[in-house]
Amino acid sequence: MFADPGGDYAITRMYSVPDDAWYLELDHVRDRRTLVTAIVPDEDPAREPTVCFDSRGPHPDIPYKVMRWFMDRVDAEIRTSRAWMRLRPELVAVIHDLRQEHMGAIDDADFPHVLDQVRAAVPEADLPAVIEAAFGRHLDDR
Repeated sequence: MFADPGGDYAITRMYSVPDDAWYLELDHVRDRRTLVTAIVPDEDPAREPTVCFDSRGPHPDIPYKVMRWFMDRVDAEIRTSRAWMRLRPELVAVIHDLRQEHMGAIDDADFPHVLDQVRAAVPEADLPAVIEAAFGRHLDDR
């Protein structure tokens, strides 16, 4: 949880496995109410991030400074969670397939074999970016 400098608002960040997405919620601390939810898919390049406002209850006034703070956090999440989607389309396809097949993680015993397969599919210069995006690992993690 991230609290805003004034302490009246907080951002809760969580991952939804069924949705393959990060959820960032802007909460009003005193009322214990979620005001805005940002959904940042990180598995499917075709799904775009979205922002949803809570329609239940009275319409809250959210200070511009707080909304800007929240959207900056959402922007950072989009950059880190979806950076791999801005790579060349052929690399995005390889990464997407690897993430689907291995669910974003790979154990040490399987890593050398999968690394050989990836090496056969992508240029050596792209290998670090593909391994990082697919598994959150670095080539020297062997």
